[in-house]
Amino acid sequence: MSNTKGKLYLIPTRLGDNPPLEVLPISIKKILEEIDFYIVENEKTARRFIKRISPSKSQPSLKLQVLNKYTTEAERNTYLNPCLEGVSIGLLSEAGCPAIADPGADIVGLAHQMDIKVVPLVGPSSILLALMGSGMNGQSFTFNGYLPIDKSERKAKLKTLERLSSEHNQSQIFIETPYRNMKMLEDLTSTLHPNTRVCVACDLTLPTEFIKTKTANDWKHNKEDLHKRPAIFIIQKD
Repeated sequence: MSNTKGKLYLIPTRLGDNPPLEVLPISIKKILEEIDFYIVENEKTARRFIKRISPSKSQPSLKLQVLNKYTTEAERNTYLNPCLEGVSIGLLSEAGCPAIADPGADIVGLAHQMDIKVVPLVGPSSILLALMGSGMNGQSFTFNGYLPIDKSERKAKLKTLERLSSEHNQSQIFIETPYRNMKMLEDLTSTLHPNTRVCVACDLTLPTEFIKTKTANDWKHNKEDLHKRPAIFIIQKD
C-alpha cells in the first residue's frame, strides 16, 4: 500500500451544452488528463464530458463509480478506497459544481473522515452566478433548494422566506423543476408583497442567458417564456 494517499478532486462541469473551455478553466482539462478514477452521477454523460474536453484520453481506461439515489451507503463507503492506494479520484457533477445542491457532498464528507485531501476546482455555480447578477444581498443569503410541490405549502413557504428576508436583510435563493417555472412565477407574483424584489436567472452561461430583477408586481407583466429552462429564483424584501 502506498504511504501517500491520493486526492479527491471536485471537478465542475458546464451548466449547458456550450464549448467546455468557454466556461471552464484549462486546469480542469489538465486534471481530467491525469485521472482515470471518477465518481459520477451518470456514466454516459460523464464519459461524453471527459471525451469532449480530452478527446485523446482512453475511454476503456476510465473507471467510473455511479453515485445517485440508488447508491447504497455500503457502496458509497468503498468509492474512495483507491485514494488509500495512492490513486487520485475526480468527483463530477452533472451540472455545475460538485457537492453544491448535489449528492457529491456525502463523498466529500467521507474524504474528510478518511483524511483524504479535498481539492475543489474552479467552475460555474448557477447559484452564485444568479446571486452575482441579481443586485441582491451577497453578504447574507440562504439557498433553500426546492420548495414544496403542494400549492398551499409552497405559498406558505414563500411567505416564510419573505419574512426571513425582511428580518435578516437576507437574499433567499431557491430552484424549481424547469417545467414548473411559470407556475412558480405565478405563485411569486400572487403571494409576495408587491414591492418584494424577485430575480429570475435562467440558462446561465448560455447564449440564451436571462437575468432580470423586478418587483413581484412588475413580474405580473412578464413576457419571458421560462418553460423548461433551468432557472434560479431569488427574493428579497427590503
